[in-house]
Amino acid sequence: MSGEQLKRCCLGSEMNNNKTEEQMLTTEEIAQIEHEISLVPQKKAACIEALKVVQQHRGWVSDESLKDTATMLGMSAEELDSVATFYNLIFRQPVGRHVILLCDSISCWVMGYEQIRDHLMQKLQIKYGETTPDGRFTLLPNVCLGTCDRAPALMIDDHLYQNVTIEELDGILHHHR
Repeated sequence: MSGEQLKRCCLGSEMNNNKTEEQMLTTEEIAQIEHEISLVPQKKAACIEALKVVQQHRGWVSDESLKDTATMLGMSAEELDSVATFYNLIFRQPVGRHVILLCDSISCWVMGYEQIRDHLMQKLQIKYGETTPDGRFTLLPNVCLGTCDRAPALMIDDHLYQNVTIEELDGILHHHR
């Protein structure tokens, strides 16, 4: 993509680190995505990493940022959206400051998942897919966190918690306040 095309597509009329009214990609996001593109033989191969860059900066991937990212990658918005919606760690709608992924695999189910789920929902006063009124936590189910030998498990942001008990939950939540 030429510099002029990049300006029109992703930056609007001004090149700065701020988002324009249309929520265009920032110069920092563009630079990071271009770096990810440089690491792979085809632009499209950087699609997941590019989505992660946008999400890292914004907390989620909006339709506008998805379209701009798709243009940078030489993909249609529909193609990139199909990738984004396939991966459960790419958020296509706003989420809280902290995302709680509660493992609901068979191992976690057998080891007390239901009690952990019920306690979280009661404590946070939200259901799956909801965000607390203060915007602090979003609660999502997750098929597997890859730690079946230490079930039940949950992940908050990048922190994995294993062998979780109800007694530990309040302390875990407090740590992320």
